[in-house]
Amino acid sequence: MSPFERVAFVDTTLREGEQFATARFNSAQRLAIAEALDAFGVEYIELTSPAASPQSARDLERIAKLGLRSRIVTHVRCHLDDVRLAVECGAQGVNMLYATSEQLRHASHGRNLDQIIEEAAIVIDYLKGQAVEIRFSAEDTFRTDLSELIRIYSSVAALGVHRVGLADTVGIATPRQVYATVAEVRAAVSCDIEFHGHNDAGCAVANAFCALEGGATHIDVTVLGIGERNGIASLGGMIARLATLDQALVARYDVGMLTELDAMVAAMVGIPIPFDAPISSPYAFHHKAGMHTKAVLTDPRSYEALDPAAFGLARTVAVAHRLVGWHAIAERARELGIYLSEPAARQAAARIKALGDEHELDSTTVDELLYEYAE
Repeated sequence: MSPFERVAFVDTTLREGEQFATARFNSAQRLAIAEALDAFGVEYIELTSPAASPQSARDLERIAKLGLRSRIVTHVRCHLDDVRLAVECGAQGVNMLYATSEQLRHASHGRNLDQIIEEAAIVIDYLKGQAVEIRFSAEDTFRTDLSELIRIYSSVAALGVHRVGLADTVGIATPRQVYATVAEVRAAVSCDIEFHGHNDAGCAVANAFCALEGGATHIDVTVLGIGERNGIASLGGMIARLATLDQALVARYDVGMLTELDAMVAAMVGIPIPFDAPISSPYAFHHKAGMHTKAVLTDPRSYEALDPAAFGLARTVAVAHRLVGWHAIAERARELGIYLSEPAARQAAARIKALGDEHELDSTTVDELLYEYAE
């Protein structure tokens, strides 16, 4: 099986996404996001720890009772009180973490590796008696010594966790480093592997993809990539990355919902959809330069790695600008029900270029001009 066929998305918009600077989801919004993610088809929905606040606990319990197809998991400290509360609230999976890098061990909890493993054993032993999936994640994986990582992961895997998690907590890992580290962990454990990658250096989607190549089975994502600081790998980014390989890899998801999902969360956190958001950006399938538009009108695959129709979208060919080519003008005329010969289209394009050099154009002005050249 291809490493890309087995991927499961852990959407953490309702946990990592809540840590985004302008996010403050209320209960109704959490419910709406959970139901939308379930309809989209993500395999897991991760919620904030119920220990974070009374409302977090109530919302986890409420969403866990909805009977969604997605598994409802929560992200907690490796602490008995936290995991007991998660189980009581109905979580189907407990995603616990422990800071393992020397830097974070000193700044966060002060424990050494032996103590981390001892405490993890106590918590894992309790969880094995519950009907939940168990994940143990090493926070700040990529600033942790590799030999120490392997020791920790081998220990918790032997204790019976379903998954180990590798977290690029501060976004410093490179794609090659992610591949190599995941491959080393894959060789050391037989359980599943989850990857969580931050986007501080702009490598979140690339790193997540390389994690899959290295043997990861689960990838953490959020809608629009929102999260702490500038976020993590985006759901749309990962869908786009896989779809460029083979659209069949994302066939199990309702990808036509992606634009709606991105727009909903963007509105909730008060931001526009980023101009460079894969698929859902209003400019994702927008063509402008003359050479590009000629080719894409002849064969869309020439400049589109993804078919917009596969996502319920359509391409836009811009004509109201000084870079316009005559093929785009002729196509726009056809859309208006106008016939332009090649000489007429060339003349119209030349006039639009000249006008565009002088001032900003709008589509209405261009359409009116095309009628003047109609034959």
